[in-house]
Amino acid sequence: MSGVGSEWYQWRFSAAAFIGLLLVASVSVSAQSTLKPEATSANKIDHVEPKNVIKVPTHKIRSGYKHVWPDIKFGWKIVVSSIIGFFGAACGSVGGVGGGGIFVPMLNLIIGFDPKSSVALSKCMITGTAVATVVYNLRQRHPTLDMPVIDYDLALLFQPMLVLGISIGVAFNVIFADWMITVLLIILFIGMSAKAFLKGVETWKKETITKVVKFRAQRLNSLDSFMLIESNFLLCLALLVLILQEAAKRLELDRNGDQAEEFKCEPENLSNTTPKETKEPVKSEVSILKNIYWKELGLLVAVWVIVLALQIAKNYTATCSVLYWVLNFLQIPVAGGVSAYEAVALYKGRRTIASKGDVGTNWRPHQLVFYCACGITAGVVGGLLGLGGGFILGPLFLELGIPPQVSSATATFAMTFSASMSVVEYYLLKRFPVPYALYFFAVSTIAAFVGQHVVRKLINILGRASIIIFTLSLTIFVSALSLGGIGLAKMVQRIDRKEYMGFDSICSYT
Repeated sequence: MSGVGSEWYQWRFSAAAFIGLLLVASVSVSAQSTLKPEATSANKIDHVEPKNVIKVPTHKIRSGYKHVWPDIKFGWKIVVSSIIGFFGAACGSVGGVGGGGIFVPMLNLIIGFDPKSSVALSKCMITGTAVATVVYNLRQRHPTLDMPVIDYDLALLFQPMLVLGISIGVAFNVIFADWMITVLLIILFIGMSAKAFLKGVETWKKETITKVVKFRAQRLNSLDSFMLIESNFLLCLALLVLILQEAAKRLELDRNGDQAEEFKCEPENLSNTTPKETKEPVKSEVSILKNIYWKELGLLVAVWVIVLALQIAKNYTATCSVLYWVLNFLQIPVAGGVSAYEAVALYKGRRTIASKGDVGTNWRPHQLVFYCACGITAGVVGGLLGLGGGFILGPLFLELGIPPQVSSATATFAMTFSASMSVVEYYLLKRFPVPYALYFFAVSTIAAFVGQHVVRKLINILGRASIIIFTLSLTIFVSALSLGGIGLAKMVQRIDRKEYMGFDSICSYT
């Protein structure tokens, strides 16, 4: 845990500040909606709907807000948006973030959906990306350990909290004003992008050093190897020192008669390997039935089904009634119980985050509580902004020391449950047109398969898993620019029109 110790307090402060903001928002909603009803109606501006707009049913549509759903027809908008959505889904699949930061601006600016409907439709695309990525990764193995590339114990700790956070985020999507979402998005995404980029640079340097050492080891007895590096005097000296050190190590092993021990060419501190790695070649693919931990998967599916049932039941109750809030709060023991079960097992050593290769990790209670809080925060951000929880989980997993391939696969696996939950909730609220949702779901699914296949080939050829981290950083940064720019532009327009920019009440969904 030493790799995360220096970063832990920064993460905790950010999470505490974000949760505090949500609490202040929830307390202020009632007062804002009571004090400003006249202001909301007084500041309304006559709205002329486009010609090709589907009429949206008024059931559960927030008063004062009009959804714009353009009619689906073939044209340049569909072509351009399909291309952008394809590349966004491919990058989102590789980075483990879903690509919502690219989908939302595309749906809003090119197709012409209103911001709220764009967020809901982006969740459909994220679900398609996540499902395709998980199906692709179900047969894949860990790059160095004899285990699946999806860490089910890691997912079991985070996914229930992620699903719970999604439900909270969908509610806050109704409550929060657009400018609040924009400010939160810019701050959060710039920080996440910078962290991911620095982690990518660090991983790239380690990979470069490892490549040099491997190259020297392969050409150790060849005179050509010295001719290739003779132009770099410092590199020659560095390699000479390593050669002498390893030669001395081999001589010592020979004296002790320990011929059975395999001679390792690369230093342990230059890689992410651990003593638990198998010395036999690790299979890159196995059958799906052998590659799934069914007990952990069953718990995750059970949480998803129960929370989904609560959401459906809640949809048939009066908004803000006693039963409505009871069904909402019942999600807490369901999701919290499963994450608590996993956290206690990790604390007592009955379970491990095996993908780190650090079986002896001593988990502290405050660390486990903090990671669960990060799972909730990721879900809230996903439901609030219409993005995948991978924008938070991906960088967090990297900080925990999880390899990039495992980080991306596990974040996407957890995001599959949360994104699909959002789709169901938005569908129950009638927040997106089904034909568009089905079309872009298909586009993102195909793109995810293509992106996973291409990047895996590149990693095998180049030997650099840091490609995944840089893709993650780039996707988050582009999302910050696109969503932030659109949000700022709309905020300026609302200020010029003197529109109401305070909180809305979730109880207006009647």
